[in-house]
Amino acid sequence: MSEQQSLWHRFFEKYGLSFVMVASYFGSGSIYIASQAGVEYGYALIWAVVGAVLLGFMAQDMSARLGIFGDTLMGFIRKKIGKGPALLLALFLSLGCIAWTVALTAAVGMSFEILSGQALSWQPVAVVTGLVAILTGVLKYERVETFVTAMMFVLLVLYVVVAGASGPAPAEMAAGFLPTLPDSGAMLLGAAILGTTALWPNFFLESILVKKKGWTRDEDLSEVRHDLAFGYIVGGLITVCIIVVSAAVLRPAGYTELTSFITPGQALAEVLGEWAMVVFLIGVICAAFNSIVPIMWTVPYMILEALDAPQKEQDTRAFRAIYAGAILIGMSSPLVSAVTGLTIVQMVTLFPAINGVFGLPITAAFLFWAVNDKKTMGHRVNDWKLNAINVVLVLFATYVALSSARGVIRAIFGDMMG
Repeated sequence: MSEQQSLWHRFFEKYGLSFVMVASYFGSGSIYIASQAGVEYGYALIWAVVGAVLLGFMAQDMSARLGIFGDTLMGFIRKKIGKGPALLLALFLSLGCIAWTVALTAAVGMSFEILSGQALSWQPVAVVTGLVAILTGVLKYERVETFVTAMMFVLLVLYVVVAGASGPAPAEMAAGFLPTLPDSGAMLLGAAILGTTALWPNFFLESILVKKKGWTRDEDLSEVRHDLAFGYIVGGLITVCIIVVSAAVLRPAGYTELTSFITPGQALAEVLGEWAMVVFLIGVICAAFNSIVPIMWTVPYMILEALDAPQKEQDTRAFRAIYAGAILIGMSSPLVSAVTGLTIVQMVTLFPAINGVFGLPITAAFLFWAVNDKKTMGHRVNDWKLNAINVVLVLFATYVALSSARGVIRAIFGDMMG
């Protein structure tokens, strides 16, 4: 093994899983939410990114400890409520993952349509994106981890370059790290940033995949936390860069909201040149595609864990069949758009919101139960400090669900019911 190969191998011995987790939450919806935060409030909501990263880190830490010392999250749920109810819950939550994929395939398709000057239509590209995601997701875990990690670093480089070229105001940026809420709209956008970072599919995935990294002992916790810190810092930096670009370029140019899929790219092109729009759209493609595989892995993992199936590993026929079937449904974004009348931007922002309304509060509550169950965790149950953070997560998830449910449902089904 050459020195370069040895360095690569050592890196993925210690890191990588967190990049799979971060990739799942950092999709096209995250880009638009961060862009909207910068457009409406300048640098004022950078602190919300820091808070979201810390909350996401702590939630993933609890999920990892559950996987190392106790059980998988769905395995815990099955033992507590029974196989039948656990399967119903897994199927219900899987609908949220499929909705996410509808939005993500649409985002990739529209990005290619714009980049090609409309020579390509977004609808067939969305279908092809789903097929490529199927082929990628059935590869061995190590290969997918390598691919996803590389894509996250590509995203980091792309948005750091654009942020640097945008000429941000250092003093105003620094002030953005101090918590402020200019109005109720800022509170909702801050909640959206938190909601897209504390992603419920990751609570299931982390509890399963820690063992694929060989993390099974007390001594491995430090490596788990180093990995989580590295991944979430990279994800947080990318989000901050997007807010900075929007605050430094779009806001001074007079933009107050993002009215179409291409609005951020058009604004960047007007101020910085066409290259900036190309970079923005490549970033959307990378982020959206990167999210599909880990989010859709959650579906077969949950279903097979709920059934306590003997063949529930990623390389089994059952896993691959469920994964492929779910994506085949999820790549129906052209049909969903035609039937509901939803635009790409509406799908990209609303479908992740469905998961905040339904998936996050349910999953956060079960995670809270699991890490405090002595039969499962033994003496490694949460202490009062971790419980305080878990309570914040559960309360936040409940708040988002209660405050957003009616608006989300009306936005998606209003035209169909009206």
